[in-house]
Amino acid sequence: MGYAFSKLEIESGDDSSTDEPVGCPWLDRKLDFSDHDIAQLTKLQSGPHENLSRVLPGRRQFPVSTTKMLAGREANLSGRGRFSSGDCRHVLSKYLPVNGPWVVDQMSTRAYVSQFSADGSLFVAAFQGSQIRIYDVDGGWKVQKNIRARSLRWTITDTSLSPDQRRLVYASMSPIIHIVNAGSATRESLANITEIHDGLDFSSPDDGGYSFGIFSVKFSTDGQEVVAGSSNGNIYVYDLEAKKLSLRISAHMSDVNTVCFADESGHLIYSGSDDNFCKVWDRRCFTAKGKPAGILVGHLEGITFVDSRGDGRYLISNGKDQAIKLWDVRKMSSNAAYSHLSLFSYRGYRDYEWDYRWMDYPLHARKLQHPYDQSVATYKGHSVLRTLIRCYFSPEYSTGQKYIYTGSHDSCIYIYDLVSGAQVEKLQYHRSTVRDCSWHPNYPILVSSSWDGEVVKWEFPGKGLAPVSPIA
Repeated sequence: MGYAFSKLEIESGDDSSTDEPVGCPWLDRKLDFSDHDIAQLTKLQSGPHENLSRVLPGRRQFPVSTTKMLAGREANLSGRGRFSSGDCRHVLSKYLPVNGPWVVDQMSTRAYVSQFSADGSLFVAAFQGSQIRIYDVDGGWKVQKNIRARSLRWTITDTSLSPDQRRLVYASMSPIIHIVNAGSATRESLANITEIHDGLDFSSPDDGGYSFGIFSVKFSTDGQEVVAGSSNGNIYVYDLEAKKLSLRISAHMSDVNTVCFADESGHLIYSGSDDNFCKVWDRRCFTAKGKPAGILVGHLEGITFVDSRGDGRYLISNGKDQAIKLWDVRKMSSNAAYSHLSLFSYRGYRDYEWDYRWMDYPLHARKLQHPYDQSVATYKGHSVLRTLIRCYFSPEYSTGQKYIYTGSHDSCIYIYDLVSGAQVEKLQYHRSTVRDCSWHPNYPILVSSSWDGEVVKWEFPGKGLAPVSPIA
């Protein structure tokens, strides 16, 4: 299935293929997923016009070949005389970034972060050795800015580039997040020597001198705020214009490994923690300190990352139980049910001792299910060990968000079909854990960063150059 999707279709008439998965051991279903809202939304976003997919009256067939799509456009079967956004996504989503890879950069320390800017013109990579690099994607991937982090503790845990691409924030195991002028002409940004790296202090006198770290940091869509998750179980929102914390939430019983804004409004915040819970926070009705709008239960181990679909309704999470889960916030539990669900937290009755930092996940645990799982679907196949591995929805513009992709401890990148659950692609090159990866918002380009120190890009169709060979 993945192979057919990753090459240019040149067939000229045989459209017998369908979108039914060829075996889906990666998807754990609890309902008829094809009837769920997310399946219908995905179909609307990435499906062709009904006249382009019609075979006989009352019968439609998917996927529709590129040849037939072009012929249908020329015959004006849709009545528009052009492709709609759904038509374009149906064509583009077949061509996955699987060729290569080509090396973007190689460092002597572990690569932790890979992030395209919102428009795809810039790319940010962060390394354990206090180094952050911003690459000019449109300018041949040349290093536009080389940043040496200030007051680094252990590693750069996260970075975030503002929507206008003028500011970059970076975090480490410290309560202070630093902000850099990413749009300045200074290429070598050495903290407080060649360029000022302002510190945003997230600590308070109430911390009693305890020094915590920041695991996750994200800009709001308007670029006016930064949300952060910390090792002391708190969520913070920093107002950049007022230059002070605007919100501090005692959110979880353990490390908050990941946070993000749910949509453009900035009202909703999603968080994930080592206490196994995803939580939803609504700032419009924040009547009681530490009380979320709802809780999402289903992971058996801690949550390493959450990514929002951007609609304030759906999100995905990567878990140390070796699974990605898809959530619908309309199914979340209320606060009244929280105390009851907490009693059944998996940590309370699991029958083994395990530490993901150095142990493999027990084989028998892979078959266990949470008795109160509220997720829409569960995707398995990748490995979440040693570090906070990240997962994402594929871009809306080119794919209609019909895929989920993730790094993995087994040195690969996995791409899953959101609706069928099928493993569409498994990209293999790296020699160590792939912590992060990022799909270009407009083009079939995916960049992965690994603990082997390499940042590489995968493309379709590629540049006609010989890709690098994996190093044994």
